[in-house]
Order: sequence, then structure tokens, then C-alpha cells
Amino acid sequence: MTGYLLEDDSDRQLYSQVAADADIHILTAAGIRIPVHRTILASASPVLENIIDHRTIKNHKTSHNNKTIPILGVPTEAVAVFVRFLYSSRCTEEEMDMYGFHLLTLSHAFSVPVLKQLCAKALIQRLKINDAIDMLQLARLCDASELYFRSIKLVSTNIKFVEKTEGWKFLQENDPWLELEILQFIDEIESRRKRRRKRREERRLCLQLSEAMECLEHICTEGCTNIGPYDMEPGKKKKVSCQKFATCRGLELLFRHFATCKRRVNNGCDRCKRMWQLLRLHSSICDNPGLCKVPLCRQFKLKGQHKGKGGDEATWKLLVRKVAVAKAMCSLSIFTKKRSWSGGRGLNPSFQLLINE
Repeated sequence: MTGYLLEDDSDRQLYSQVAADADIHILTAAGIRIPVHRTILASASPVLENIIDHRTIKNHKTSHNNKTIPILGVPTEAVAVFVRFLYSSRCTEEEMDMYGFHLLTLSHAFSVPVLKQLCAKALIQRLKINDAIDMLQLARLCDASELYFRSIKLVSTNIKFVEKTEGWKFLQENDPWLELEILQFIDEIESRRKRRRKRREERRLCLQLSEAMECLEHICTEGCTNIGPYDMEPGKKKKVSCQKFATCRGLELLFRHFATCKRRVNNGCDRCKRMWQLLRLHSSICDNPGLCKVPLCRQFKLKGQHKGKGGDEATWKLLVRKVAVAKAMCSLSIFTKKRSWSGGRGLNPSFQLLINE
């Protein structure tokens, strides 16, 4: 039995001291007895302390060897490594490679949190697709939350490969509840991805609408390229493209179309509807409609005060609030100041229609 405990000279010395005055033995599945001390076991594990005090130890006065604690179901070598950890609080990388699975089970069963933490960390570093299901089951049984999360994440990320493993087939036949947990986890991850994509798209659209509002005010107040306020002389309008040329150019084209479209009156033109929406959106976030030069700003503001509280109106108010927030954030963001406005790149497809003839 000495071979299971002896790694170097210090181990040999440790074993010699243990064997000399041991008052109890641990019995392994192979029938091997490992001599140990009650006080060491009791101080290292509250479970072993309870066993020593109340249950397993049979104090036969005639036989010292009958004082045993059975630890079955795992290899003798793993039990020996476990016992040595109780004495020395150390475990080699090689031992973790060979017995990490069993050591985690023992550390959980006998409540040795330090070893349990070391085993969980070591098993996480050694996670592979082929044994991910086994690790997941072990983590759930041993209440190793970090190992459980890493294992189920690995399974969900590589589910097509995991489904081909023997572990998955065994899981389907013997543990349908864990299979359900995995499928629910995968569904939740996909739902979160969809929600994140939706939020990113909403933020992008709000930033584009905020940019459109700035350009609308810029065109109607200062003028840009070949279009500007009605009271500004044509010769004084800017001939040089601004930094936001793509958006301003789209609005210019939209203004020109809006001014000449014959289908506008009957709401038969989608581009004119978009122009109305932009003008209404500007009016909703404008703080000074009395002096604003954007067309119909004051009229939309007065009309908005008499709107009802229907579902469409609530949705519109939510959009207005998000665009207002995006506009405020843009004014404070250094990133926004460094953005490139050239070429119309990054525009939402629905808004990019503004630059089409």
C-alpha cells in the first residue's frame, strides 16, 4: 500500500509517521487499508468527523484493524491521493489529470471545499467536447456551479458535435431532465442573442434618426450644399459638402421630391410619408417650435397636444423618447465626433432610401 502514498522523501516520511501511530484505517474498494489518524480526518472533513463519532467506526476492543471507514466506488489510487491531500493540502497536476473526476466526487461527498475548488478549476481547464456531458452530470451532482456553467456552455456551443457522443446517447436514455435543462439553456441563449440583436438594431436606427434630426435642423437653419432656408439667398447657401454629407444629401433629395410629388395629397407616396414622419419626429423633440425654421414644426406640435392615448400613439412616444436619448448621448460621445459620414455606409436600409432618387 505504501506505493499509493509515496511520491518523494517527504511522502515517505509522512507515511512512516502515519503508519506508526495510526488509530484508524480507510478501506478502499480493492480491499486495501490505508492507516490514518482520527484527529486529522475530523479536522479536515466534518463528514468524516461525524462518521468517526457516530456511525461507521466499530470500536472492537479485540481488533484494532476493525476500526475502518469504507470509501468505495472510486479507485484505490484516488482514495490514496485524497487521503494525502487531507494531510498535506497539496495535489499534483498529474494526479489531477488522472483522478480529478474522482477527487471532485470525494471532496463533495466528504465536504472538503478547498480540494473541491481545486478539482473544479482543474476540470474546467481540461474540458473537452467528448466528455462535456459527463462533466455536466458530475457538476450537477457535486453542486459545482462554475464547472456546471462552463460544461453546459460548451455543450450548447457545440451541440451538433455533442449529439454524436456516447455521453449524449446515455443522457437521452437515462437522464431526460438534464437533457431538458440543456435544451432550455440553448433556447435561452438564442433568445438573448435575438434580444441583443434587436436592441443593437434599435440603437442603430435611433442614432440614424437622431442624425437625420440634426441634419434637418442644419439644412433648414444654415443651409447645406444646394438647399437651405427659404429666406436665404441662393448665392449664400453652402456649396461645400458637410461632414454628414450622405444624410444631408438624402434629405435634400427627399425635400425636392416632397415639394413636387403629386401623390402626396392622397398619402399614396411612401417617400412623402417618410418625410411627414421625419418632420413630425423633429417637432416631437423640438424645444422651441415658435422660432424653429423646420417646416410644420409648430403645426405638428399643436396637433400632437390633441392626440389620444392609443397603442400607436404610445409606440410613437416611445420612439420619440429613444431618439431624444440617442441625440443627447451623441452630443456627449467622442466616438460620434470621430464617425465617418462618407459614402452612406452604416446607414439603416430603411433610412438609406432617402438618398435614392
